[in-house]
Amino acid sequence: MASVKMPQLGESITEGTISKWLKQPGDQVKKYEGLVEVITDKVNAEIPAPLAGVLKEIKVKEGTTVTVGTEIAVIEESVAAAPTPTIPRERGREPQPVAQESAPAVAAPMPGEALGGGSTESRTRLSPAVRALIEEHHITDAELGRIQGSGVGGRISKKDIEDFVGRRAQPVAANGEQRQAVAEAPAVPGAETTVPLTPMRRAIASNMLKSKQTIPHAWTVAEVDMTNVVRFRQQVKDSFKQREGVDLTFVPIIVKAVVEGLKAVPVLNASWSDDGVVLHKDINIGVAVSVEDGLIVPVVHQADRMSIAGLAKSIDDLARRARATKLTIPDVQAATFTVNNPGTFGTILSYSIIAPPQAGILAMDAIVKRPVVLDGDAIAIRSMMNLCLSFDHRVLDGVSAARFLQGVRRWLEGFSEQVPLY
Repeated sequence: MASVKMPQLGESITEGTISKWLKQPGDQVKKYEGLVEVITDKVNAEIPAPLAGVLKEIKVKEGTTVTVGTEIAVIEESVAAAPTPTIPRERGREPQPVAQESAPAVAAPMPGEALGGGSTESRTRLSPAVRALIEEHHITDAELGRIQGSGVGGRISKKDIEDFVGRRAQPVAANGEQRQAVAEAPAVPGAETTVPLTPMRRAIASNMLKSKQTIPHAWTVAEVDMTNVVRFRQQVKDSFKQREGVDLTFVPIIVKAVVEGLKAVPVLNASWSDDGVVLHKDINIGVAVSVEDGLIVPVVHQADRMSIAGLAKSIDDLARRARATKLTIPDVQAATFTVNNPGTFGTILSYSIIAPPQAGILAMDAIVKRPVVLDGDAIAIRSMMNLCLSFDHRVLDGVSAARFLQGVRRWLEGFSEQVPLY
C-alpha cells in the first residue's frame, strides 16, 4: 500500500482544499494519471498518481481543507510482472471492467458537464465556484444542459449560472412571457445575502491575513513618464504580433525594468528568515493574473535570462493557462518578487499586499495622458504612470526601496529603439 499525501503547492502555502476526486475507490490508476484536483489561493492543480495500481481508499472528502503532508488517499501498487490487475469481486457486486491500454483513461465528468447541446466535443471541467452554485441552486443535469457557456471554448461561467437562476426565478405569465417578480416586490429592509466562500477565496483570505499579520508593510510611489515606451510599443506591436503570435503588452516591458532594478538592488530579491535575510540567486517574477474566482500568480522562472520578447511569450502562455486552469505546480512555485497590474482596470494608484515569503511587490497602474512640466518650464502632454512598491521593512529600509524604484523609473524613461526586443 502507498500513501498519497497533500503536496506542497508553493513556498507560502501550508494547506489545500480537495476540489474533486478524478478517481473513485476500486478504480485503476496509471502512474502520473490525474488523481485529484486541489485548490489553493494560487493554483487549481491536478495532482497525479505517484504510482500505478488501484485506488483503495479516499481519506479526505471533496470540499475539505487539509494541511500539507496529510494523507488523502491510499493506492495498492500493481505488481510489475503481473498481468493487468483486476478488482477483487465482492458478494453481490459485478467486477468492474478494466480499461484497455489502447484507450486513455478519462475521469467521469461531473453531472451536467456537457455544455450547450451536450456533445462529447463540448465537454469540459466546471470550475469549483460553478459547481458550488450548481449545488446551491439544485440545478439538474437537464437544466445544465440547456445553459449555453459564454466562456472560452463554451465553458460555463459563474455569470452563466447566475443568469440562469435569475431567469428560472421569473414566473411565466398567461401570455407565455416572463415577468420580473423581483423588481415588482417591495424592498425588504435589512435583507442580506451571504455568499459562500469558494476554496480559492478562503485560501486568498488566509494568505493575505498571514501577510499583514507577519510582515511590516511599507510602501513608496514613483511617477513614471512612459511616453517613450508607449511610442515604441505603438510602432512595433503589429509586426511583433505577426512574428511571435502574441501581443506585446506593457507588462513584459515593466517586468524587464523590474529585473534590471533587482539586479541593482538585490536585497529586494530576497526573503526574511529568523536566521537572516535570504538572498535569491535566480530572479523569478510572479505575475498576477485575474481569473473567475479571484487572482492567481504564476511565475516566470529565471526572468533575468529572458529578453522582452521571451518575457512576452512566457507571460502570455502562463496567463492563458491560468485562465484555463491548466497551470502545473511548478508554474506557481519559487517566486522571488511579484508584479501586479491593476492598471488594466483603470486604477491610478494601487497598494498591493506582499505575498509571503517575498520581500516586495510592485503595482503598475494605468497609463494616463496629462500635462507635465518639463525642464525649462515647458508644458507638454505626456503618458504618465504610477508605480507603487510595497516592501518588507524587516528586509530593507526606505532608502534601498527608493533606490530600486528610481532605477526602474530611469530605465523606463530612458527607453528607446536601441533597447533590444530579443
